[in-house]
Amino acid sequence: MFQSFEVTARPEQGPPRLKDLRAELVSEGLDGFLIPRADAHQGEYVAPRDDRLAWITGFTGSAGFCAALHTVAGVFIDGRYRTQVKAQVASDFTPVPWPEVSLAEWLIEQLPNGGVIGFDPWLHTPGQLAGLDDALAGSGIEMRRSDNLVDRIWTDQPAAPMQEAKAHPLEFAGENHADKRARLGKVLHDAGQTAAVITLPDSLNWLLNIRGGDIARNPVAHGFGVLHASGAVDLFIEPSKVAALLDHLGGQVTVHAPDQLLRYLDTLPGPVRLDKQSAPVIIADALDRQLVWGDDPCALPKACKNAAEIAGSAEAHLRDGAALCELLSWLNAQPVNSLSETQVVSQLEAYRRRDNALRDISFETIAGTGPNGAIMHYRVTTETDSTLEDGHLLVLDSGGQYLDGTTDITRTIAIGTPSDEARTAFTRVLAGMIGMSRLRWPVGLAGRDIEMIGRMPLWLAGQDFDHGLGHGVGAYLSVHEGPQRLSKVSHVPLQSGMILSNEPGYYREGAFGIRIENLLVVRKAPDLPGGDAHRKMLDWQTLSFAPIDQRLIMPELLEPAARDWLNTYHAEVAQKIGPRLSSEAKLWLDAATAPL
Repeated sequence: MFQSFEVTARPEQGPPRLKDLRAELVSEGLDGFLIPRADAHQGEYVAPRDDRLAWITGFTGSAGFCAALHTVAGVFIDGRYRTQVKAQVASDFTPVPWPEVSLAEWLIEQLPNGGVIGFDPWLHTPGQLAGLDDALAGSGIEMRRSDNLVDRIWTDQPAAPMQEAKAHPLEFAGENHADKRARLGKVLHDAGQTAAVITLPDSLNWLLNIRGGDIARNPVAHGFGVLHASGAVDLFIEPSKVAALLDHLGGQVTVHAPDQLLRYLDTLPGPVRLDKQSAPVIIADALDRQLVWGDDPCALPKACKNAAEIAGSAEAHLRDGAALCELLSWLNAQPVNSLSETQVVSQLEAYRRRDNALRDISFETIAGTGPNGAIMHYRVTTETDSTLEDGHLLVLDSGGQYLDGTTDITRTIAIGTPSDEARTAFTRVLAGMIGMSRLRWPVGLAGRDIEMIGRMPLWLAGQDFDHGLGHGVGAYLSVHEGPQRLSKVSHVPLQSGMILSNEPGYYREGAFGIRIENLLVVRKAPDLPGGDAHRKMLDWQTLSFAPIDQRLIMPELLEPAARDWLNTYHAEVAQKIGPRLSSEAKLWLDAATAPL
């Protein structure tokens, strides 16, 4: 199996490691040290070697950081992880609600007389550092570059990943990398810039049409790149990873060992573009006066999928939807109280693995029943594995990495007879999901301008959820992709070709969780009779197809237009997915997609 259920971190491991770290603070003359959930490439997901936050604290979430001082260690977590962190860290660590409480505010409170905080310049961005310096001005607290103190005490730290990279076929990429390099090189030239440093793994892999295996669930090869205005690229990567790809890369891509990067940057004539929100501080230090701040030149072109990428993603979602429907049919046939969460995860993976194009799951499958469903990023282990009991809801959030696309879909499933409270909350979540799916909006709006549509039914009931409404998704790349988001903090205008999730939810700690998710692609909206001809509009094309559990719907709480949308969607599910199913699953699907 791709997924395993072993316990990867325990609360009791943290205190002795924190004690060793504090001894290093004393030897270095530091008052604290920052441990982010990050690697040198600032990707959301990290290799085992870089999972320092989990190693030192026990917290395994995909976002957050620790500020370890001599007498207190704060673990900063956002709303997605406030239930999870309680079970994962020892009492020696103090959970801090972030961003409501900023790191600067917390440091000033803990160090009223000032102090020196160390940080690894490979693991923090110039944007983060500048914001922190500004917020700490006048506090007497100094930020100091340092060796990584966690690496000093982590005696059995795993080796760096060294997986071989592969060429991504043109039929799925839709554009050869020479054309991509030339196109983006011209952007640099027109801006008067000689080069740009590419640090994000998915940007570099997209640019060169390669995929790798350095991060589980995300098909990327680690490396850094310098894209020149000429379209040439200097690629800093372990040579063994690309030894078989020299013909694919061609003469305009020059391979260097990673340890040559800083020395090379020091000699690079400027101005050189660097993204202050994603590059490591140490790269900005190396560029010094040559650098000019600017967005990663690959980020927006990568987000706006071309026709081949959209077609591949659409086809991958149909096959993935069939696998999920086989699972839901199988699950429906099992007696209540007869299954556990790990059995559901294993069975779903077995259905997905029938597809020869599957290369991995796109993240650890979330299968949370009852109270576990209220843990937004729950990961089932042998110790937490729970039985699906009568009256429970099961949150099933999963996806696959296929050669032609990346999938991510969530369904909440009734086990036995659900409560009216759960059905009411589910229907509100569904109304928000449908509202976003039906939306048309003017060109130029960003995620922050429209994401409240998915929250409105919950808001009207005095309820909400503590995660974004949607994230970007790559094309056989990272399942969480920027810069596009449906989020209160997203300023990036939505554009045709962007793939995003639409996943409102509701979580009652200790009782149940609800989430419903489809992936959508932004497209030009057709003109409507009587509409303003001069107003260009966008809308969504739905990529995900699987039934939504009608046992959990209170029909009287849905407006007629929402019921019509659901019936039309279910008819599409039956038409697109039905022919791909076994006879047993087809019978189940026909019943599950009957008109509401």
